[in-house]
Amino acid sequence: MESLINAAARALEAGDPLGALNRVALRNDAPSLALRGIAMAQLGDLAKAKTLLRSAARAFGPREAVARARCVVAEAEIALVSRDLNWPEKMLAAARATLEKHGDVVNATHAGHIEARRLLLVGRLDEAERILAELGPSPLPPAPQVVRELVIAGIAIRRLRTKDARAALARAARAASLAGIPGLTAEVESTNRVLDTPAARLITHGDERPLLLEQVEELAASDALVVDTFHHAVRRRGTIVSLGTRPVLFALARILAQAWPADVTREALMAAAFRARHVDESHRARLRVEIGRLRAKLMPLADVAATKQGFALTPRKTQQVLVLARPVEEKHAAVLAFLSDGEPWSSSALALALGTSARTVQRALDELARSNKVQSFGHGRARRWMMPPVPGFPTGLLLPGPLLKT
Repeated sequence: MESLINAAARALEAGDPLGALNRVALRNDAPSLALRGIAMAQLGDLAKAKTLLRSAARAFGPREAVARARCVVAEAEIALVSRDLNWPEKMLAAARATLEKHGDVVNATHAGHIEARRLLLVGRLDEAERILAELGPSPLPPAPQVVRELVIAGIAIRRLRTKDARAALARAARAASLAGIPGLTAEVESTNRVLDTPAARLITHGDERPLLLEQVEELAASDALVVDTFHHAVRRRGTIVSLGTRPVLFALARILAQAWPADVTREALMAAAFRARHVDESHRARLRVEIGRLRAKLMPLADVAATKQGFALTPRKTQQVLVLARPVEEKHAAVLAFLSDGEPWSSSALALALGTSARTVQRALDELARSNKVQSFGHGRARRWMMPPVPGFPTGLLLPGPLLKT
C-alpha cells in the first residue's frame, strides 16, 4: 500500500493528477486524503480539494506535524489560486516554520513562495522581497524554481525593471522545461506576454502611440516632464508631485500637458475639470482658484502661465512634456486589471488588493456587470467575479505598488 502512496505522489509531482487518483481514489487514510486533495486542486475542483485537505490534516496524528503542515501549505496555495486573500497568514507562517524545523526544505520554500505571491498580489513588494531573501538562493527542484523566478519577475515588472524581469523569466522557462509540467510552462509564457504587449499610451503634441514596459521604464528615467495617469502624479526623474487626492488639479494638469506647447482655453479647462455643461462666472472664479493651486503644486517642475485665450504649461529644465496614459481609458480600470488574470475574485479580496472598501468595489463590479464587462457566479460569500482575458490589456502598471523613483 505504501508503494501506491509513493507512486501517487510521484504522479502529482509530474503534473499527472489523474494518474495519482487512479492509485488512491478509493482510500480514506490520511496520506491518501491529502494526495486526493492535491489532485483535485490540480484538476480545478478547489472546493473539493479544500475539504479533502482539511480532512487529511485532522486525520494525521499529533506526531505527524510535518504532514499536517504540508496540508496547510496545500490549502494556502488553493486559497491563493481562488483569490481568498483573507486566508490566515499566521497559519502558513507556522506551517513553514514547522517544515523548516524538520528539515523539509523544499516544502518550506514552497510555503515561502506562496507567502511572497500573496504579498505581490496586494502590492507589498518590500515584504515579498524580504521573504525571498530569507529563503535564500539554495538549489531547488525545477518546479519550485519556476515559482521562485515568477515571483522575482513579478516584483521586477511592478518596479519597472524589465531587464531583471526578462532574465528571471528566461530562468523560469528553462526550469519549466526541465519540470515538464504544462501548467508551469503556460504561466511563464503568459507572464512573458505582459512584457511584449503595449502597457501604456504616450500622448504628446496631440498624438499618441503605444508603449511597451521597457519604453515606460526608459521614460521614467528621462528628463521629460511626465503627467502619469497611472499614479495621478506629475514627475520628472526623482521629483514627484502627487495629485492622487486632487482630481480637479490632475485633470487640469493632464489637459494642459496634452495641449503643450499650445495653450488651452478657459472653456475647455472648465469642461474637463468641472464637467460643466453651462459655464457661468462661478465656474470662472473657481478656475482661477484651482489654477492658482495647481501653479503652487507644480512650482518645482513647471509654471502655469496665463494667455489671452486661457492657460499654458511651461516646464522647467526640460523641453519635453508627455502624458503617460492607461492602455484603456476605463473608469474602473484597476478592478478590470485584477480580473483580467482569468481567476475568480471575491469582492472582499479585490477590496483588500486595491486597498479600498468592499462597498466601493461592489459598486464598481455592479456597474461593470451592467455593461457586460464582468460576470459573476455563486451567491453570498461564495460569489466570485471574473472576466475573460482582454488582449492588449496587461495589468502590471495598474496593480498597486510604489511609484518608481530614480
